[in-house]
Amino acid sequence: MYHHTNDLPLFQRIGARVSPMVVPLIVGCALFMQMLDATVIATALPAMAASLNEDPVRMNIAITAYLLSVAVFVPICGWAADRFGARQVFAAAIALFTVASMGCGLAQTLPQLLCGRVVQGFAGAMMVPVGRIVLLRSVKKSEMVRAMSFLSMPALLGPIMGPALGGFLVTYTSWRWIFFINVPIGLLGVVLVLRYIKNIDGGQAQPLDVIGFVLTGLCLASLVFSFDAMAHGVLSPLATGAMVAGGLLCGWLYILHARRTPHPILDFSLLKVPTFSTAIVGGNLCRLAVGAVPFLLAMQLQVGFGLTPFAAGMLTFSGAVGALAMKVTAPRIIQRAGFRKVLMVNAILTGLSIMGCILFDVDTPHMVILAVLLLGGFFRSLQLTAVNTLAYADITSEQMGRATGLASVAQQLAISLGVALAAFSLKTSMHLRGVTVLEARDVMPGYLLIGVAFFVSIWYFRGLSLTAGAEVSGKK
Repeated sequence: MYHHTNDLPLFQRIGARVSPMVVPLIVGCALFMQMLDATVIATALPAMAASLNEDPVRMNIAITAYLLSVAVFVPICGWAADRFGARQVFAAAIALFTVASMGCGLAQTLPQLLCGRVVQGFAGAMMVPVGRIVLLRSVKKSEMVRAMSFLSMPALLGPIMGPALGGFLVTYTSWRWIFFINVPIGLLGVVLVLRYIKNIDGGQAQPLDVIGFVLTGLCLASLVFSFDAMAHGVLSPLATGAMVAGGLLCGWLYILHARRTPHPILDFSLLKVPTFSTAIVGGNLCRLAVGAVPFLLAMQLQVGFGLTPFAAGMLTFSGAVGALAMKVTAPRIIQRAGFRKVLMVNAILTGLSIMGCILFDVDTPHMVILAVLLLGGFFRSLQLTAVNTLAYADITSEQMGRATGLASVAQQLAISLGVALAAFSLKTSMHLRGVTVLEARDVMPGYLLIGVAFFVSIWYFRGLSLTAGAEVSGKK
């Protein structure tokens, strides 16, 4: 019998009217929680060291442990989604991330904190990529640009808001709240996943490629650790180079292994899909900015201009406003111009907006800084939305798990490399000037380097056809 919507219980009426964008919002909130947690801890390290009776220098291992855990486990996200179901893995990952956050907040010693961070990393490695699989299998291709615009915002908001929120919590409450804030978000996320996300058939489960898992884990852990060591100067140049060489060797051994196994954990044959390979290679040049720009801005505003972390965070928050504005306009822009033109033209605009930060000095009016960062946030968010959508434009539902795993590995490396390049440029500038104290001018090479990366990405995007991704962009 047909029932009018108003005759249904309240929660069923809400479900009947739920927007098709509720899945992107749920996945986006999970991504925001993960990105925020990865960045908010940096400003809390001194307070954490004092509370745990540790050397502040040693506390950086709390960040490294998380990054290594994500790097090791992210390759199996696609296999886990196909084996156990994307919805179930997504909900379990959010729950585990929440529990691990509580454990980190309650930690009384550094080893206890590290155990919590490793578990957080494992949960994050499952939560974000599998959430993306859930999203891609839940929306129509014609709605994918709009959905990805929701998903791109958290990737930008987390690094921008993290330092300011961390500084606020440490100053006015306790460092433990940088972990406790994840608890209500995580609990709400689990409820929303179970309530609004349906079980969707996806790829066929394959046996776990154990050898590939070990080789990719060693490769990614070595590269991410060496990038982090480069950024923080915890290893000598020789040791860092040895770590990079070891990681590349494991990667080469994996490529040889993948050619002989029927079900490799990372399927490089997907790179034969033109839109996917272009989005991975060209897109990762753009993703260098995700890690590098917040780092460079923090150094410029806090160290160079003497602003407090909270004051600097309020300035950089204008980038988040630009990302929010993009959410409304990105689908129309991409539909009107197509992926090829948007990615090429917007790469120039994004690169120029990043290089524009070079012109800031201590006397620059804050309104000018706000305007430049606002435009930069808009352009970067539009670029991420376009490359994230293009990557899956020609990927089938059966390939979605493997494609997401490969894309997530590439993104993890790109973000880590972006921070490393930014830190390396700072140290190089200081070394060439013969000084040991950072000044505002030392961020200039970093901004130039990231801006040039956007210009180089144009070479990859120009190979796209005029109709590339037309099914998802809606361009005639």
